[in-house]
Amino acid sequence: MDDEDGRAQFAGVTATGVVEVRHDLVALDEPGFWVVVDTFERELTAVRMRSVEYLKHPDAAGVVEPLVADPDLSAWSSSLDRSAYERGVRAIRDRIAAGEVYQVNLCRVLSRAVPGGFSMAELDRLVRQANPAPRHGYIDIPHARLEVVCASPELYLRRSGDRVRSAPIKGTAPTVEELLPKDRTENVMITDLVRNDLSAVCRPGTVAVDALLAPQYNLGLVHLESAVSGQLDQGAQWADILGATFPPGSVSGAPKSSALTAIRDLEPVERGPYCGAIGYVDNDQGTASLAVGIRTFWLEHDRGGTRWLRYGTGAGITWGSDPAGEWWETALKARRLLALAESVIARSE
Repeated sequence: MDDEDGRAQFAGVTATGVVEVRHDLVALDEPGFWVVVDTFERELTAVRMRSVEYLKHPDAAGVVEPLVADPDLSAWSSSLDRSAYERGVRAIRDRIAAGEVYQVNLCRVLSRAVPGGFSMAELDRLVRQANPAPRHGYIDIPHARLEVVCASPELYLRRSGDRVRSAPIKGTAPTVEELLPKDRTENVMITDLVRNDLSAVCRPGTVAVDALLAPQYNLGLVHLESAVSGQLDQGAQWADILGATFPPGSVSGAPKSSALTAIRDLEPVERGPYCGAIGYVDNDQGTASLAVGIRTFWLEHDRGGTRWLRYGTGAGITWGSDPAGEWWETALKARRLLALAESVIARSE
């Protein structure tokens, strides 16, 4: 394939020029630098890029323009409204009581039509300035139908040679003092799930929990982050690694198979890139960095030509969950980034 226009930028890495677009896991073991978007539903898009530059891209710290204190978000529709979401929380608690599952991440997808002048590049610029994130990603590859702005704080997988690391986040509140006991319980549960997932593709005795319940501060919110690492089995391929660990445990639940059943039953739309994997695999360098696709916008086009901006938000549901409190957590996670999107939309109308 001839080079096509396309650009992707991650923390310290910029890739340009499309060589080929693939949808098979075998591609991720082939030479080159691959931009990766794997949806929650396991629909992989891997794009081999022509040019790669490793640089430091310092993000401007702080907000460069005032944010609306109480943004009007009425133009956004939700795949689950408040009553439906709270019913979902109660349904998950019933499944927990029946012994079917211990924890389920219940999500909703927010959508808004955007005007013709709306620019994902401008949204990315504002997000990087006003909401810098350690797993930032911007992908603009029209040939692969990828238009994504990711402000994820969470590492799904980092690979360096045969070493692999994951850093699940569970628990979100405005301050450490406002974190609940269920947040810590949930984090420990998911950390153990990640440890088990990695053990399936790592050499015996090499998987370790490097950090547990470490506070991570991110623009008015605090999360609990843990970290698990291991040494991959000799000959482990990306199909093996993703097969053992995907989707990320922090955005599915435990046990994972039962949690995924609950998600299919209770969520009315697909999550798409949200809660999937977003990042790159660089087989020339022997490295990879994949974020959990949270705090993420993506653009879709319908058959009538309308462009829809989508954004996902969710919460981990345990036996100790309060339906109204979990709805509030999903709104808390979404509010700041939706306000940034509204700022860009207002200027493009």
